[in-house]
Amino acid sequence: MGKFWLLAFILCQIIPTGTAVTVAGGVGINIGNAGGGGGVWIGGGINNNNPIPSSPSVSKLATAYTALQAWKSAMTDDPLGVLKTWVGPNVCAYKGVFCAGSHGPMGPFVAGIDLNHANLQGTLVKELALLTDMSIFHLNTNRFSGTIPENFRDMPSLQELDLSNNHFSGPFPTVVLYVPNLVYLDLRFNTFSGLVPGDLFNKRLDAIFLNNNQFEGELPQNLANSPASVINLANNKFSGIIPVSFGLAGSKLKEILLLNNQLTGCIPEGVGLFSEMQVFDVSRNSLMGHLPDTISCLSDIEVLNFAHNKLSGALPDLVCSLRSLMNLTVAYNFFSGFSQECSKQFFRNTGFDFSLNCIPGRDMQRPQPECSVIPGGGLSCLRIPSAQPLVCGAMLGNLVLNVSSTSP
Repeated sequence: MGKFWLLAFILCQIIPTGTAVTVAGGVGINIGNAGGGGGVWIGGGINNNNPIPSSPSVSKLATAYTALQAWKSAMTDDPLGVLKTWVGPNVCAYKGVFCAGSHGPMGPFVAGIDLNHANLQGTLVKELALLTDMSIFHLNTNRFSGTIPENFRDMPSLQELDLSNNHFSGPFPTVVLYVPNLVYLDLRFNTFSGLVPGDLFNKRLDAIFLNNNQFEGELPQNLANSPASVINLANNKFSGIIPVSFGLAGSKLKEILLLNNQLTGCIPEGVGLFSEMQVFDVSRNSLMGHLPDTISCLSDIEVLNFAHNKLSGALPDLVCSLRSLMNLTVAYNFFSGFSQECSKQFFRNTGFDFSLNCIPGRDMQRPQPECSVIPGGGLSCLRIPSAQPLVCGAMLGNLVLNVSSTSP
């Protein structure tokens, strides 16, 4: 779910039909930059040139004024002068603040804050939790530090939280587990550390971005239970194996990125159960063993990246026959060959990197001494009984039986 689309969707949910909302003062759209989330910077709010109306909403705006002024006091640097507009009680005119509900029964209220790329320095304050109608809180690419206040759990309307590309630190902010209606969580490009709680993957989130932090420990066993369509855990310090139960929950996951961690062991058979998977990237780990044939069941897969691991065996026709595949990267492993299907020119044109393996007669392979001992030769991976041909729809029962029989 794109963030710009989600912004429009949320506004459609919180603004009654026929309500007129003016969003002003925008300074551009920043989506998909290298520093993290991006998003839409929306400045000003409704009725910028009008006085605050006399209505029950005055108390909401007065509360918002208290919250925003407390936060302004906790900011120590504003090189772009954003906070110069944060003057006076009409918070709907503040740059980076937008309001909704101008003609509703409750009048205007603060529906969101978007300060992406404002380069602000400071901390978050507990008074922000007074903004109980706020659905969107975007702070991508600033210099905020410290932690997330515990009373953020008292924000029932908050659906999208983007704190990416800042200087937040400390353990995983468990307060986000208690924000009741959160659907988008972006904590990437900070210095959070320690374990990631399994409860995160039981929460009804559509997107989870934890990449480029310092999280460590094993991946939670319920990782694939999440209803999220995108999970990015790349560039951390996760170790241990990918859970054997990976995929058994029938997740609708479309993208999972586990690259550049310290994962070991096998790629589980259950990966083939992700019927809607489009991107699977486990590169730059220490995974061993053969690729499971169940990967051939990923009918929607577009990108498979296994590079820089210790995988071995022959790359099977089943994998190279995937018709939606646009890029297959197996470079820097110990594969000993690939079949005729993988050699076809049409497949090479889609992107196929098999360099630095142990494939006889191919260019750009490892020196022979490196191929004399294959890593993980004694590794025993859980595999479903080989059925010819592989029937993808019948995998689930076999996998459940095998996982159950190996459980303590």
